[in-house]
Amino acid sequence: MQKKTLSDIALQGKRVLMRVDFNVPLDESKNITDDKRIVEALPSIKKILESGGRLILMSHLGRPKGKRNPDFSLAPAAERLSRLLDCPVTMADDCIGTEVMQQVLALQDGEVIMLENLRFHPEEEANDPDFARELASLGEIYVNDAFGTAHRAHASTEGITRYVPTAVAGYLIEKELKYLGKALQEPERPFVAILGGSKISGKIDVLENLFNKVDTVLVGGAMIFTFFRAQGLATGNSLVEDNKLELAVSLIEQAAQKNIRLLLPVDVVVAGEISDRAESHTVSVDAIPEGMIGVDIGPATRELYRKEITGARTVLWNGPMGVFEIDRFAEGTFAIADALSEATATGATTIIGGGDSAAAVAKAGLAGKMTHISTGGGASLEFLEGKALPGIVALND
Repeated sequence: MQKKTLSDIALQGKRVLMRVDFNVPLDESKNITDDKRIVEALPSIKKILESGGRLILMSHLGRPKGKRNPDFSLAPAAERLSRLLDCPVTMADDCIGTEVMQQVLALQDGEVIMLENLRFHPEEEANDPDFARELASLGEIYVNDAFGTAHRAHASTEGITRYVPTAVAGYLIEKELKYLGKALQEPERPFVAILGGSKISGKIDVLENLFNKVDTVLVGGAMIFTFFRAQGLATGNSLVEDNKLELAVSLIEQAAQKNIRLLLPVDVVVAGEISDRAESHTVSVDAIPEGMIGVDIGPATRELYRKEITGARTVLWNGPMGVFEIDRFAEGTFAIADALSEATATGATTIIGGGDSAAAVAKAGLAGKMTHISTGGGASLEFLEGKALPGIVALND
């Protein structure tokens, strides 16, 4: 994806309209509980302000369903950004309209304004051309730095590019494309992919796309039980997609045909129920007792997977190994995070594909030990599936 970036354009004195992903978690008192998404956008924001650009930021927050709702105001994000930048961030009352236009035109070089939640208008998600044109009229340059929404063709991510001649990628999107793109196009080998999560159906397109790229696939999460059932093993009360058994067999066959090592766990942790009070123990995958639920990969599998990961030069991880939200069943997921940090330390490129895997790495306290953690769960998944992301395709080549 050879896209123009912030480094390719002149910013001095220009009104720069930038789409960011400030969809941050808030507590009941409207305090931000995790500002990672705001921090990730700082390199692009600082570049524009330091180059004398007049910055207009726009984002969505939550799901206000196309109606104005103070619970979803971006004011807390503007306030946090102001503290991070140590300069004032004006908060607009809306994202379009005469008053907003007047505020934007009053901006001086190096000043910044935050528009109110784009999703207060149903036209945003509908990619309405009039709404996109009105947003576009606020700026002379458009920058997209919201990788987390790049897979959605919304007015602020895709429609807007038709009305602004200069549309470029911010540094965060540039970084995402660099790591994810390189892993898929020219990975250093061996290339190991780790796929977890609950359902094969959610990862089928990723698996089939990766079968053309990787050397080894390590499988975890509840989707292993669909593979086991397809191979005639008893799975107790574990989650199984009965309508995907033939697909599981076909994936095993495809891997064999393409000379890819598709590794499944050799042991699992089972429990009577999914709760932090449940009794649990480890069993071999061919000895899962009736009535028990598989909740994590076992110690032998953790060691087997660790050897594969630490021997790799490129590792891509998407999806937890078990019910990691419950501390007792997070050991397998944490062991994978630990092995990735070990691989990174020896020079491997380690990429975490957003979503639950990113949350798991953060929970394990190892976020700083990875080469790249994607900021877009859904976007990174679609990118790994080989799909075009409308918000990126629309930018200037």
